[in-house]
Amino acid sequence: MRIAIISDIHSNIEALTRTFEIIDQKNIDTIVCIGDIVGYGANPNECVDLIRARAHHTLRGNHDEASTSLARIENYTFLAQTVVRWTKTVLTDDNRKFLQALPFTKELETLFFTHASPYEPAEWHYILSAHDAEMNFEYFTEDICFIGHTHRPVIFSTDGTTVHIERNKRYIVNVGSVGQPRDSDERLSFGIFDTKLWAYENIRADYDFRTAAQKIIDAGLPRALADRLSIGR
Repeated sequence: MRIAIISDIHSNIEALTRTFEIIDQKNIDTIVCIGDIVGYGANPNECVDLIRARAHHTLRGNHDEASTSLARIENYTFLAQTVVRWTKTVLTDDNRKFLQALPFTKELETLFFTHASPYEPAEWHYILSAHDAEMNFEYFTEDICFIGHTHRPVIFSTDGTTVHIERNKRYIVNVGSVGQPRDSDERLSFGIFDTKLWAYENIRADYDFRTAAQKIIDAGLPRALADRLSIGR
């Protein structure tokens, strides 16, 4: 089975549409969205609609939660709070209910999926380093845990190797962000895992970030949210 894992779309319909164009060329069997469909960008409903139509499994991200309830937004930056409040006002009732009903985790064969971390998935902890990853391995039993949340693609393993996925080892794999990369690379990022070959590929691709940025400005959202799309920060 070939699985596409997408995360952190953040209301960027240009990046999401391009992602699905690539997925359609890759002989994918299953699409798993691991959260943060909304937030930061100007097209929350369009992105939720497309995920509802295309993803086979969808999980909850912290922005999905906050944008429907304003829960815990006091911990967000000013920019994030501004967009969360705006997103809550424009979400349709159907999309709001869809986001509110999303689960925090998913198991699929010998793979585990969650937005932020296997340790307390509903608390949105960050896995930023090998040290963070090390303590998280005890909180899932599957071979690989796929995450997003940091917007930075990376592979952590129990033995410290990070180059290739190998059998008989355990990994935490961050697939990066579709709609708002933060690793100084403006290209969209997502992952493809082949369970038969036991092979993982991180996909990077250009998309029309200029249109996505202009939409943010046109919506009256802070210009800093538009500017960051061009620098991947």
